[in-house]
Amino acid sequence: MIRAGRTYTLEAVEVSDYGLYLSDDERTTKVLLPNRYVSLSDRVGDMKEVFIYHDSEDRLVATTEKPYLRVGEAGFLRVVDKTLHGAFLDWGLKGKDLFLPNRNQQGGVTPDRPCLVYVYEDAITGRCVATSKLKSFIYNDGELTVEPRQQVDILVASRAGAGFRVIVNNRHTGMIYDNQLFAPVHIGDRLKGYVCRITDDNRIDIVLGRPGYDGVKDSAEKLLSIVAAAGGLLPLGDDSEPALIADKTGMSKKQFKRALGVLLKSGAVTVDGDGIKQAKR
Repeated sequence: MIRAGRTYTLEAVEVSDYGLYLSDDERTTKVLLPNRYVSLSDRVGDMKEVFIYHDSEDRLVATTEKPYLRVGEAGFLRVVDKTLHGAFLDWGLKGKDLFLPNRNQQGGVTPDRPCLVYVYEDAITGRCVATSKLKSFIYNDGELTVEPRQQVDILVASRAGAGFRVIVNNRHTGMIYDNQLFAPVHIGDRLKGYVCRITDDNRIDIVLGRPGYDGVKDSAEKLLSIVAAAGGLLPLGDDSEPALIADKTGMSKKQFKRALGVLLKSGAVTVDGDGIKQAKR
C-alpha cells in the first residue's frame, strides 16, 4: 500500500497528458508523477524513486524532489507562514509546505525561524502533519530500541546544562556532555554517535567516537591523516596542553595519547622534540 510521507521505488505503468502514473508490485494504487518531474527518456516499465504526498485536492502525488523530513523523522524546519489555524513549514518541496496545526505547537512559532518538529501521518486523513510536541513520539519510557556501543543517528536538539540534548534514531532522547566534546557541535547538526551508557532510569549517554579499542583504532587513523595533511610533521606530543590537542585534532588528551601509542607501536610515526613525524616508508 502506497502511503504519504514515504519514499518508494515505483514502476511507471501508464503515460498520460499530465505525466507518468506509477504503481507498486500490488498494482492497487496508481500515483501521478507530474510532467515537470518526467524526462523524454522515461518509459513504461522504468523504475522511479519518488516521495509521496497529498496535493491540494487531497490526491496522492509523487515527486522526485527529496523532502527535508519524512514520516517518522524529527528535524528543524523553517516557518514560512503563520495563519489563524497554524503554521506552514518549508519542507523542501516546491509549492508544497508542511502544516503545523496550532494544537500541535509547543510554545508558538516565529515566521522565518527554524522550528523543531516531528512528522507523522494523521490517522484520519492519512496526510503528513508536523508537531513540535515531541513527547508522544520521542521518549525513553518502556523498552529502548538501542543498546550500549551501538552506532546511532543523532540530531542535536538543544543546549541542556553541561551538554547538548540529542534525538537518537528519531525515537529517543539522549545527552552528549561537554567533557566528551572535542570539536564544535551546533544545534541542528545531524551526526553519527555511539551509545556510551544507558542508566537504570533509561537515560542515554552518547559519545561521538566509537568506544573501546575500535574507537582507539579510529582515532589512530584520524591522527595519522592529520599528520599527513600537516606535511608529515605535527607539533604535538604527550606534554602538549589538552586545549591545543583538542584544537589541532578534535580529540581529548586521553584519546590522543592512546592513538599516538598505536601509531608508534605500528611504526607509522616517530616522536622527537619537534613533534609527531610521519615515518618514511
